[in-house]
Amino acid sequence: MTLPRFEYRSAKTLEEACSLLADHKGKARVISGGTDLLTQMKERTATPQYLIGLQSIPGLNYVEHDKKGGLKIGGMATLIQVAESPVVKEGFPLLSEAIMHMASVQVRNRGTLVGNLCNAAPSADTAPPLIVMGAQARLVSAGGKERVIALEDFFRGPGETALGQGELLAEVVVPDLPPTSGGTYLKLSQRRAMDLAVVGVACLLTRDGGVCKEVKIALGAVAPTPIRAREAEALITGSGLEDAVLAKAAEAAMEASKPITDIRGPADYRRKMVGVLTKRAVRQAWERASAGE
Repeated sequence: MTLPRFEYRSAKTLEEACSLLADHKGKARVISGGTDLLTQMKERTATPQYLIGLQSIPGLNYVEHDKKGGLKIGGMATLIQVAESPVVKEGFPLLSEAIMHMASVQVRNRGTLVGNLCNAAPSADTAPPLIVMGAQARLVSAGGKERVIALEDFFRGPGETALGQGELLAEVVVPDLPPTSGGTYLKLSQRRAMDLAVVGVACLLTRDGGVCKEVKIALGAVAPTPIRAREAEALITGSGLEDAVLAKAAEAAMEASKPITDIRGPADYRRKMVGVLTKRAVRQAWERASAGE
């Protein structure tokens, strides 16, 4: 299937890219790796008249870390670049593992982490891990304006984000994780990496001896956006992860989910698997926190 007609504009700076987006008022889309957008254009689910390329903007493909600011991921950093970064593997292994369980080798080599987030698919594998790690999104617009929001507030619906007219997601920032924390991302799909998630559950847990000091649980592919299972988190916090507590937390996570029936699975099945994966994810995060991972 061929692409629809469009005009390509290559931006040399973020300022220029934002200005082009604002000038074309909803008729333009940004393209970085293009792994999602080009497919959508071939299927005619997206038909922008203009594509604003970011490839010519220098210095956007970084994965950096400092003690004050934490992990910083630029808008053109590829998925594989993030996953294989020594900084990410050592300090943020949850993110690296999640990326290596998504898409194909070719997509991971070409697609960007920021692009995966901006596509705003409810099943996006990078979103739940970043949400439980407290990631923030730095948004920029023309005139040097910028604002920072929590990543969990970035998603507004399937394919919809908090980006305003002429605004770009320039950077994702992740604070350092507590030293006694452990995390995991579990994904249910027909194949290990190639397929979209039927259910995704990310968990980050911090221990204080034999007690859960803090826990965050994010669910993917079971609501219009990635969501936190806050009632489940409240049940687990302060507990020693007793079986009865974990069972109640799994039920709470199931109640928080709002899955639909689609080609990947029926809603009832997906809701039940939220409970199963929540138990597994919390236990695995607990064990990793205990081991000091």
